[in-house]
Amino acid sequence: MKKYFKINILPYILYFLVKFIYFTNKKVFHHFRIKSDESFVFVAWHGDLLAQPSNYFKFRPKGTVKAIISHNKDGEIIAKIYALLGVGLIRGSSSKGAAKALISTIKEIKAGSDVALTPDGPRGPRFSIAPGVIAIAQKSKSRIIVLNSKPSKYWQFNSWDKFVLPKPFGKIDFYLSEPFSIEDLNMEEAKELIKDKMMTHSIA
Repeated sequence: MKKYFKINILPYILYFLVKFIYFTNKKVFHHFRIKSDESFVFVAWHGDLLAQPSNYFKFRPKGTVKAIISHNKDGEIIAKIYALLGVGLIRGSSSKGAAKALISTIKEIKAGSDVALTPDGPRGPRFSIAPGVIAIAQKSKSRIIVLNSKPSKYWQFNSWDKFVLPKPFGKIDFYLSEPFSIEDLNMEEAKELIKDKMMTHSIA
């Protein structure tokens, strides 16, 4: 019964909670004007992932984005919430189904979809950059865009990712970086550049 509730009921409760939170907050978007219709690789920290569908769809109201979601129990919950928020799914992670997820992700980009992933997910450590995002961006020749959010007041969970949930009736600043390429960088250079850009508007 507990498993059924967690997989089949809890995602709907959290979905309506998320909708309520973002409806009651003042939203301020700090977005670069990007005229290109190319497909991008969007990245966000695992602890900030619930805010990003709102951020993305403000940038591309009619866009198609597919997120890489892990197969673990938390991944199942996030997958259902993301599906309710209009985000497509690619199943896999850096630890399970990595090769399949990589191939599927590149196919989605070639087909015209944006893709989204958390470089420090699904297990961390927090603020780390897994090689998967670099492989995806370089093999698909895609530029990367960083997504961040900063609520004026929030709960921060005692989880490995220090998960952030905004409180109602505040203000949320949403950030979307200028696209950047890592095509000519080696692994360590790419990791350093991505992390540097992702930390610019991160909550400690």
